[in-house]
Amino acid sequence: MTLRANWSYPTAIKFGAGRIAELPDQCRAAGIAKPLLVTDRALAALPITAQVLDLLDAAGLGRAVFSDVDPNPNEGNMEAGLAAYRKGGHDGVICFGGGSALDLGKMIALMIDQPVSVWELEDIGDWWTRANPDSIAPIIAVPTTAGTGSEVGRAGVLTNSASHKKKIIFHPKLLPTVTICDPELTVGMPRAITAGTGMDAFAHCLEAYSSPHYHPMSQGIALEGLRLVNENLPRAHADPNDLEARANMMSAAAMGAVAFQKGLGAIHSLSHPVGAVYGTHHGTTNAVVMPIVLQFNRPAIEERIARAADYLGIKGGFDGFYARVLDLRAELAIPQNLAVMGVEASRLDELTEMALEDPSCGGNPVEMTRENTRVLFDAAMRDPA
Repeated sequence: MTLRANWSYPTAIKFGAGRIAELPDQCRAAGIAKPLLVTDRALAALPITAQVLDLLDAAGLGRAVFSDVDPNPNEGNMEAGLAAYRKGGHDGVICFGGGSALDLGKMIALMIDQPVSVWELEDIGDWWTRANPDSIAPIIAVPTTAGTGSEVGRAGVLTNSASHKKKIIFHPKLLPTVTICDPELTVGMPRAITAGTGMDAFAHCLEAYSSPHYHPMSQGIALEGLRLVNENLPRAHADPNDLEARANMMSAAAMGAVAFQKGLGAIHSLSHPVGAVYGTHHGTTNAVVMPIVLQFNRPAIEERIARAADYLGIKGGFDGFYARVLDLRAELAIPQNLAVMGVEASRLDELTEMALEDPSCGGNPVEMTRENTRVLFDAAMRDPA
């Protein structure tokens, strides 16, 4: 496969099949002699994790692994990871896996020895300046899915287990020192995870592209990311061994995460509370609410989406783009509505309040209010038209 390159945007990225073999060298370059590999429970039991640990062990870097990571990680997971880090005398973190492992690994690296709690470092104003940057451990990111894009981000999402609210924790030094994007690591991904993570990347690109904020660089990246997902996600879903499609999806995932510094919107502000309360897969939840939000935002984005449709080779302007989203959902076996995912109508008022507190709603093209957000949740409980 010819899709192989070294990029420096926004961090050093080693992209290409087989590049996981460079992990020991990248640890040494980052000054890590005793890494803690942070992954999730399911991935920890798979051969690719054993292979990575063998690589590290053979290079004299040990084979320490922490995998007590929930699908929506919380502060309890973080505290357990910190205990493992301290007990093992580690000096850096390898974040290995999907968004949950990447985010939790970052939180462990951040909170080794901070004078404040993790909740005091939420992405609000200059709260990040409360942290002691010298106490943040070096981070290497190795994604094994293609969706979240956390491998190129300066933040992590952590769920408060008491309030069931997802919080975005930010610090510039959470940007990994180096990221290894090896599409071979995604080949064994189950179809449902391929679909959910892929639609997460699509949601990131779509919301960034639709955001009213001014950031033409991010908008251009988002547009190309939409094209890559549209063309390659169905291929990767149909044939798990299509390495070219897997590689393009890894690119789209990173592009979405770079692009959404322009803003996210109602897709994420609705899906975050649902994931926090019900433990649903984030990208899949994004895909479920996506058609409802598209129609809600139509008055503000119709012309922009029509231009995107032209670029993607989709006929019919906004209506054609909307139909393509519905077709993608059907092809990928995405649940039709939130009720199918277990969301209860009795909790929609609570979810509405949580959505309005989510920072993503500030980037939505149409202002979100208590009334229209509640209507959105009602609509998302039914099949899209």
